Amino acid sequence: MPLKIKIFRTIGGQDSGVVTLQLAGSLDTATAPELERQLASVMMGPVKAIVFDLAQLKFMSSAGIRIFSTTRKTLQEQ
Repeated sequence: MPLKIKIFRTIGGQDSGVVTLQLAGSLDTATAPELERQLASVMMGPVKAIVFDLAQLKFMSSAGIRIFSTTRKTLQEQ
């Protein structure tokens, strides 16, 4: 099952700099590299927080958990 990624950026107001990634489908070793590529481009801009919307995610392997952990660590270092 493929992974669909939609990115929403909040511009202006209190939530400025919050990016929401809506994931649908399957996040596994085959689809994780695409999420990592898209996250890398998101992280190049001004980001205060990242929200992962997993409501439509059907499956997630440890590769997905690793991405969440790495993203959290990167945001804390910024």
